[in-house]
Amino acid sequence: MRPDGVPEPGHVEPTRPGDTSTWRSLAAVAPSGEGAQPSAAAAHMRRFSDNLSIRARLTLIYGMLFFAAGSVLVLVNYLIVAVLLNALLAEESASELVVHGYLIEEVLTQVTRFSLLALFLVGLLAVALGYAVAGRALSPLQKITRIARRLSERSLHERIALSGPDDEIRELADTFDGMLERLDRAFDGQRRFVANASHELRTPLAINRTLLEVALSAPEVSADLKSVGQTLLETNARHERLIDGLLILARSDRELEARTAVDLGEVAETVLSQSSGESAESGLRVRRDLRPAVVEGDPVLLERLVANLVENALKYNVDGGEVTVRSGMYEGRPAVQVENSGKVIPAYEIEGLFEPFRRGSGDRVGSGRSAGLGLSIVRSVVRAHEGVVTAWPRAGGGLVVTVCLPVPPGQGAERR
Repeated sequence: MRPDGVPEPGHVEPTRPGDTSTWRSLAAVAPSGEGAQPSAAAAHMRRFSDNLSIRARLTLIYGMLFFAAGSVLVLVNYLIVAVLLNALLAEESASELVVHGYLIEEVLTQVTRFSLLALFLVGLLAVALGYAVAGRALSPLQKITRIARRLSERSLHERIALSGPDDEIRELADTFDGMLERLDRAFDGQRRFVANASHELRTPLAINRTLLEVALSAPEVSADLKSVGQTLLETNARHERLIDGLLILARSDRELEARTAVDLGEVAETVLSQSSGESAESGLRVRRDLRPAVVEGDPVLLERLVANLVENALKYNVDGGEVTVRSGMYEGRPAVQVENSGKVIPAYEIEGLFEPFRRGSGDRVGSGRSAGLGLSIVRSVVRAHEGVVTAWPRAGGGLVVTVCLPVPPGQGAERR
């Protein structure tokens, strides 16, 4: 934070008391120096060229080539007619040439005029035919695109199976089919691995926890043994949390099997009520502004998403710090935002926080407080729901994480 109270560029201003209903967002930084903004004409031309489809580009090329060849043909036709007329009148007398000179000029003018008119009309026809031919040539690519859009983990069995000549497009389709077959086998193996790991990894840990609890409940257990047993129970609980996090991460990376209407405001209220004891023990001040934000998705994953954001905000905080939770419509989309105080986080480290086993301290070994999967699971759940998650450093220390999800079908977007 600057001395004048203005946050540094790339940082979000902290929430002031009584201002919980205002969403935090990055302020636009105006470019400095001359020439920072391109001219309007150049920007318009760049947008126009970038938005041209391949079919439009091919049609444009066809039309340009046709008009170039037609212009050459008109010029050659003009020269031929002029040479022929001069050759026919070469044997006439000088007085007759003067008389017929005007007629020759008129004939050449009319020939040029009608040739240009014919070039224009036939050129329009050629452009229309070029557009149709380009669409016909690109139709196999459009089929590949449609199938690629429909594909997901649940429909990798679908194939293009393009028929026709053995050309470059057929080779592309066959290569794509081969890739789909390999992906189908890989995802099938991943699903089997997750199902087996859920049983094989959880069962031994559950047995270890039960044995330790039974052993520690015996009255003749010494104090030293109880201390060791409690340490082992904490280590076992951490391993269980790690495995649960990995399984949730694997599950959220897959396509959602079922979608139901979920209110992010209610989910956030539930999570905050469950974590009220932890926030009270830590002495943190929790502020909230929870408004309805209905989305369609997996209720368990969405609750895990909000819980991870709140847990991170409570864990990576400072003494006497604060946590602010918002839900509602943000920029026309259902959203939830969690803001917390804490240590200063450089902007270049924000992206790394979403990687597995990365923590706010920047290390991969200090895992006593968490498994380092919180924000990784958040990003994976957001991707499964086709949403967007953004994180910004908070001026004075801390983080602001915003999750925006798509508006459910049939509901209009509301902008706050």
